[in-house]
Amino acid sequence: MRTSAMLRQRPAPVFAALAVALIAAVAASSADAQRKPAKPKTPKAPAVEPACEDFYSFVNADWLALNPVPTGNSNVSALSQLQLRAQQQQRDLLDAAMQAPTGNVQKLLGDFWASGLDEAAVERDGANAIAPLLSRIDAIRRGRDVAPAIAALHQVGIPVVFNFTADVDLTDLDRHVGYFGQGGLGLPDPAYYTRTDADTRAILARYRTYVEKILTLTGVPAAQLAAASQAVIDLETRIAQSSKPLVQMRDPRANYAATPTSALGKQYRGLQLGDFLKAQGVTDDTVSLADPALFAYLDSLVGGLPVQQWKSYLRWRVGDAMAPYLSRSYRDAEHEFRGRVLRGDITPPPRWQQVLNAINLAAGPMLGREYAARYLPGPTRSRAGVVAEHMREALRRGIDANTWMTEPTKAEARSKLRNLKVEIGTPRRDLDYTVQPMGRGSFGGNMLIASTWRHGQEMRRIGRGNADRRWDVLPQEPALAYDLAHNRLVVTAAVLQAPVLDINADPAAHYGSFGALVGHELSHGFDNKGRAIDARQQLRDWWTPADAAGWDARAMRVVGQYGAYPYPGQTGISVNGRQTRDENVADLAGVELALDAMQAAGPAAPQPFFQSWAKLWVQRLGVDAAAEQAAIDVHAPGQWRTNGPLAHQPGFGQAYACKDGAPRQRPIGERVSFWR
Repeated sequence: MRTSAMLRQRPAPVFAALAVALIAAVAASSADAQRKPAKPKTPKAPAVEPACEDFYSFVNADWLALNPVPTGNSNVSALSQLQLRAQQQQRDLLDAAMQAPTGNVQKLLGDFWASGLDEAAVERDGANAIAPLLSRIDAIRRGRDVAPAIAALHQVGIPVVFNFTADVDLTDLDRHVGYFGQGGLGLPDPAYYTRTDADTRAILARYRTYVEKILTLTGVPAAQLAAASQAVIDLETRIAQSSKPLVQMRDPRANYAATPTSALGKQYRGLQLGDFLKAQGVTDDTVSLADPALFAYLDSLVGGLPVQQWKSYLRWRVGDAMAPYLSRSYRDAEHEFRGRVLRGDITPPPRWQQVLNAINLAAGPMLGREYAARYLPGPTRSRAGVVAEHMREALRRGIDANTWMTEPTKAEARSKLRNLKVEIGTPRRDLDYTVQPMGRGSFGGNMLIASTWRHGQEMRRIGRGNADRRWDVLPQEPALAYDLAHNRLVVTAAVLQAPVLDINADPAAHYGSFGALVGHELSHGFDNKGRAIDARQQLRDWWTPADAAGWDARAMRVVGQYGAYPYPGQTGISVNGRQTRDENVADLAGVELALDAMQAAGPAAPQPFFQSWAKLWVQRLGVDAAAEQAAIDVHAPGQWRTNGPLAHQPGFGQAYACKDGAPRQRPIGERVSFWR
């Protein structure tokens, strides 16, 4: 717990001040002896207690003093510092695995880490890792050889021509299917290939230069370079022209169409999609293919374009995908375009960061398994489970007590809550870690080994009963989220440390931070988004119009509250109450549910509860970062994430002697509740 600023003062200045006062008193004694001492003045009490004025600043004074406002687009927060700590823990784990591994998985990780950090070895290895892939591409002789090469690259985690991923079946949420979707481009948006404005044309010209550099590095002779790069741009432009705008890809329902796998081989003979699925290890009888026109066009390109054009494109895609993991010439070319031009990064990240990112990308679940074993103690996992179950019970009471849900809706909500799963630390199902030995000689080779393993594990998600096979976050990433499709709460190992769950803190603090976050996430299963999936995990609206009206009426009052808050670091700009509405409502729900859970668990001092809530959201935003977040962030800034929900809690006012109408205690008639 934070020590107050007053208690942390050093004693020397106090004694010095006392000595000065005594000297002054002695010097003035002769004059003062002749007149009556003046009556000391009683200091005037402040109109509002500091905690009631701005609880966020009151609690976080020390942190704010140690973390000045950064410049530009920079930001720092308690949660970003948690991310950095988790990252350092991963480095420490990998260092230990490199020096003295325990078990097969640590041996794999240690070798992977060592091979990436040894830059001299990376330079010696050059592009040897992709030589077998390039040889496979060089062996293409006829149009029918193209499809097997496409399938082989997907197998090693290099998606070309299109994307194929595992995701939830929208008609059966207990099952995953394979999704055939658009992809295969080197630029992030199909519009880069079709827009005619000067800026886009300039980026496309820089892109062509990058393509030429990679093709040169992969061995294309100078005399053939112009034709090869033009062949790549031409093929990608054809794909882009037949692709949908990215905005149309945001609706999952528009990108889902169940298709029997039995017909794919005959329908797409050029792409040989039936054989493609076999190569990926997929035996399910259904896939999603929502854009048959695109795939029919791609199918025609396989036989309609020169074989040499396909070979240039596939060679380019291999070189581009693997560039960050090969020798410096590849890495520099990749950073010059993708780093500087597309992302605006002036310098590449440090080597350790590049290697850690690669391991998380290709072998993230391996690292997550070892991370949880090392950094999630049994008592912490157990405490998290206890608090999470207390939050479930608090929500059950909230469903019973609230006045905006109709009785049939409450019955459905209770059923959904009973079916809710809580997974803490790591996914319930472990993976198969049978992986080809890596060794320390080739970082690029290890990247391909790990990427092939992870792609295979992803493909194993496809099929009935596999929907909960893994999370969409890794255990080593601090995250706490409600998985709407699977009705489960996901709590990663990395998030279970301060400031979210400090096992050594006052037990009441566990509810104010971790418990309130759990309540925030659980509420999403029963709010205006959670209403879309019922207790049987079927897509249907289980609210009545009366329920929606009751929720909306309360939510609009929250919109007005937050819309009156000034945005920190900005002049004349307020929080966008509508943009942040749903997350503000969830914050309010989380706090009120956590208070109920804490009180039901037994007697507790409320101050640690509220202080731990405030410590979650402390942050500093640069001016540019504040402007950007004000425009797009669906969360309110930290000051108001702290203060906003507390203004509705009578327990907060009682704990800090706040009067009704004080800045952080709204009058009774203006308070909003969703679960009381």
